Amino acid sequence: MFRSGAARAFYPDAHFGKDAVFRARGIPVPTGSTAENLLRIERLITEFEPATLVFLGDLLHARESLSTLTLDALHAWRARHASRRVVLVEGNHDRHAGALPLTLDVESVREPWHIGAWALCQRPHAVDHAYVLAGHVHPVFPDRDADRFSACAVLSLWDRSGVLPAFGSFTGGARETGRVLGERVFLVVQQRVIELRS
Repeated sequence: MFRSGAARAFYPDAHFGKDAVFRARGIPVPTGSTAENLLRIERLITEFEPATLVFLGDLLHARESLSTLTLDALHAWRARHASRRVVLVEGNHDRHAGALPLTLDVESVREPWHIGAWALCQRPHAVDHAYVLAGHVHPVFPDRDADRFSACAVLSLWDRSGVLPAFGSFTGGARETGRVLGERVFLVVQQRVIELRS
């Protein structure tokens, strides 16, 4: 989640219903990733009280994400936060999944979606006269002391874009191998954000 004041919260790549997609395609995975992700959003809403929630693409994973179980969970969550504006910057997975039910009251927009100096996008790319915040890549950084990866954000001054870590717990990640000139990497470790130093 990226917070801009207390007004907005940004969530890239939630991929709700991904576990349902895998099971529908014959791949046995446990249930619960959608419920887990919604619980994390609930906690963040309680802590920061944003008026607007912006999903930076890939709210859903695929057409099978529109299962009854996933939609029931999303409708119940949305009902608890009916007073909040929810915006989806449409991503590639959203296009494959198909339109969200109107009853979810989620405003769908195309990238770039401008808010002041920000251009909110699903995928990182240059936008004139704006700093891009995007998802899509799911960046992770290898932990040298353990056989695991930490989610990370990669912010660049050079090309005026930032890639935020995937919000969904069942997303995988693209390995970041290091920094280039003008780039800063921030790790997400045990509910803290730490800048990676040279």
